[in-house]
Amino acid sequence: MSMLTPPGMGGKYRITGNAYPRMRRPRRRRRIVLAVVAAVAALGLGGWGTLQLIDVFTGGGKKITAKAGQAACKPRAAASTAPLPPKPAQITVNVYNATPRGGLAKATADELRKRGFTIGKVGNAPVEYDKKVPGTAILLGAAAANEGPFRVLATQLAGTQLRTDARRTADVDLILGTAFKSLTAKPASDKALATLATPPKPATTC
Repeated sequence: MSMLTPPGMGGKYRITGNAYPRMRRPRRRRRIVLAVVAAVAALGLGGWGTLQLIDVFTGGGKKITAKAGQAACKPRAAASTAPLPPKPAQITVNVYNATPRGGLAKATADELRKRGFTIGKVGNAPVEYDKKVPGTAILLGAAAANEGPFRVLATQLAGTQLRTDARRTADVDLILGTAFKSLTAKPASDKALATLATPPKPATTC
């Protein structure tokens, strides 16, 4: 019996030989250590990646500022600018009454004169329009009137119809219709006229 065999044991439990059995350390502790090291490395890489993303989206911590004396946004000239409308004194208006109400053309012409317009002819509407204008009024003039006189007169009364004819003169006819009551209140018409005469501001680019 070998000295390694405990007393009273034999058979298959008998230990033979003169060398002691090798005792191995459990592998569980090694696995825990490796798991901890891997977790620390993953956290470190994640934090570094987050810092890189922050630098990308914030420009690396550098601030972009405009140079001294240089505006951040520069005005850009408009591609096309509409010409400014004429002043009321530059527009000759013929006032015609197409309604059964007497004196309407004269009263309206007098008010337009007070507002700075130049008055031409005043009287009853021509036969083709007399008692045939159910709306507020008709503005009648040459095709060029669309670019200026019509826009200016439209600030003085709402709901007008715009029509052109073959005339070569710059005067404009104002034919009052059945629905006409009065001109737009002067404060409101003055405000609309001032807005119309203000040139648009150029667009800006940054």
